[in-house]
Amino acid sequence: MAVKTLLIGPVLSFRGVSGDGGTWKVTALIGVDETAALPVLRVEGRDCQPPLELLLHKGQRTLRYDLSCPLQEDERRVEFGIKGGMKWSFTVPGKADAPRVAYVSCNGFSDPAGMRKLVRPENAVWEDLLYSHDRRLRDPQREKLLDKEQLWHEERIHDLDLQRFHLMLMGGDQIYFDSIWEKIDALKQWVRLPREKQLHFEVSEALEREIGNYYLELYAERWLPRDRGPWHAKQPSWDAADAMARIPTVMMWDDHDIFDGWGSYSCEMQHSPLFRILFRHARRAFWVFQMQHALKDLPELQDATPGGFSVKDPIYKEIDWSELLHGDALALPLLDRQPGFSCAYRLGPLALVAADLRTERSRTQVLGESAWSRLKGWLASLDGPDTQVPVQHLLFMSSVPVVHPKLSLAEGLLDTFGQDHVIDSNADDLKDHWSHDDHEGERKRLLEVLSGLARDKRLRVSLVSGDVHVAAWGIAYRRDIQSTQTWAQIQQFTSSAVVHPSLMGVAERLFLFMLNSTASKPQDIDVQYTVKMMLFPGHNKYVMPARNWLALELDAGSSGGSKLWATWRCETETGFSNHLQAVQPAAD
Repeated sequence: MAVKTLLIGPVLSFRGVSGDGGTWKVTALIGVDETAALPVLRVEGRDCQPPLELLLHKGQRTLRYDLSCPLQEDERRVEFGIKGGMKWSFTVPGKADAPRVAYVSCNGFSDPAGMRKLVRPENAVWEDLLYSHDRRLRDPQREKLLDKEQLWHEERIHDLDLQRFHLMLMGGDQIYFDSIWEKIDALKQWVRLPREKQLHFEVSEALEREIGNYYLELYAERWLPRDRGPWHAKQPSWDAADAMARIPTVMMWDDHDIFDGWGSYSCEMQHSPLFRILFRHARRAFWVFQMQHALKDLPELQDATPGGFSVKDPIYKEIDWSELLHGDALALPLLDRQPGFSCAYRLGPLALVAADLRTERSRTQVLGESAWSRLKGWLASLDGPDTQVPVQHLLFMSSVPVVHPKLSLAEGLLDTFGQDHVIDSNADDLKDHWSHDDHEGERKRLLEVLSGLARDKRLRVSLVSGDVHVAAWGIAYRRDIQSTQTWAQIQQFTSSAVVHPSLMGVAERLFLFMLNSTASKPQDIDVQYTVKMMLFPGHNKYVMPARNWLALELDAGSSGGSKLWATWRCETETGFSNHLQAVQPAAD
C-alpha cells in the first residue's frame, strides 16, 4: 500500500508496560478509505496482527495496530511500516531504564489571525524537536547548526543510531475545535443570539449530525502530514503528524480539544442543550483519535447527582473501565471507577499521571470525588513490597499550571465585566486556573495529596503543564519543613506552546508585564504551603514569552538516586535558546 492512501497517521500511542514488565506496549492509529484493502503493518521484521477497527465513518475506516515490543537489557531503535511501503521507527528504552520524555502543548491556533504573530514558520518548533530527536530527519545543510545542548546528546544517543525520546507527552489542545463556531452556519448564528435564546436553543437532528461529523473529520484534516495532504507543500517541513508517527504519545485533553473555555462557563450555559451535545461529540472523537479506543466501547456519561443536590458541579456515575475494557490487552491504564479519563503509568524509576481536568470541570470543580479517590489510591500503591526498582520521580501532568502568577485584579474585573459567551473567553481562561479563588481549595488538596506521597515514598514530584502560552518554572513548598528535605518541594514546569503564538501583541505585552510583576511575589495559600514563581533559568524574567518544547530526562543514577533534568527549548528570531533546571533526588 502506498503511503499516499493513508487518510491519517500513523499516530503512535503508548499503552504502558505489561504486568510482568516484559513488554513495551505501543499502538499505531491509521485511517484508510473504506474500499481499500487493509494495510499490513510490520514491526521488527514481523507482520502485525490484524488491526482493531475503532471507527467507520463516512467512507473512512480508522484502525489500531499493535506495535508492542519486548523490553531488552539495552534500548534499541524499532523499525515499523507498511508492508511494501513507507517505514518509520521509534526507540524502546532498556528494561530497567526510565524513558526520556518530550512534552508539548497547544498544537494549533485559537484564531487563524494568530499566525500573523509568528516570528518563524508555523512548524518551526516541531522541526526543532524532531531534529533533536532523530539524526536521520535532519537537513544535511542544517547539521552544522546544532548548538551545544543538542551536541551533548550526539555521542550518547545519536552516534548509537538511537532516538532521543522514548515518549512524548501531549498535555492538552492537541487540536483546536474553536473553528466550529465559524464553520457550521447554525452555530455561527447561535453566537449572535441573546443569551436567553442561547440557553434554550434546540439542536435539530441534522445539526447534531453536522456537529458529530465536524469533530470526527477535523482530526484527519489537522493531523495529516503536510507532504501527504491535498495541499502538498512544495518544500514540506516536519510537523506534529511527523512527530506523532515517530514518538509514542501520552495525550490528555484540555479545553480546545472540546472548544475554548469548556468547563468554565456558567452552570446554566454548561447545562444548555447545545453545550451538552458539543461535549458529547468532542468526547467521542477524543476517545477514538487521542485515546485510540473503539467508539463502541465508550459509554455515555450518566448524571449521578443525588436528589436535592445542586447541579452546579457535575457528578457523574463511575465507569468501571477495567470491566468494560477487560478484553483489550492494549487498553490504556485508566484509573478504574472514575467517570473521566485519568491514566497512570509505572515506568521503572519514573511514574506518570495524566490527569483528566475537563470531564468533571465546572467553575468551582476540577476533579470529582471518585477521581480524587482513585488517584489517591493509585499513588498509595506505588512501590509495593515486590517492587524491584523504586520510583524516584513522579511526573503529574496537569493541563493547566498549578503554580502560576495569580492575577487577582484581573480576575475581579473579568468576573464583573466578562461575558458568558464563546467569543469572549478571557474570563473563562482565568477561571480555568488552579489559582483562581473558586479553585484555590482544590489546589490545596492537590498539593496535600502530592506532598503526602513525596513524604511517605521519599520521592520527588514535578508538575508538568501547558495552556498559558509561555515557558515558566515555579515551586510549591511546605514552610514547616526544612529546605534540605527536598521531597517537600514540588517543581512546576510549564511549557507552552508548540504552535500557538506566545504573548506578542501590544495588549498581550501589557498582560506579560502584569504576569512578571505578580510573579515576583510568593503566594501563601495556607498556613503550610507557599507557591512561588522562580526566575526562568537563563532569563531575567519569571515567564518566557516564546514558543517552546520541554525535555524531561533522568541522568544515570548513583546509589543516591538520579537527577531529573528539565530542558526548555525556546524559539528566538534566529534559532532556539536552551534553559536547564535539575531536580535532585529526594533527600532528608
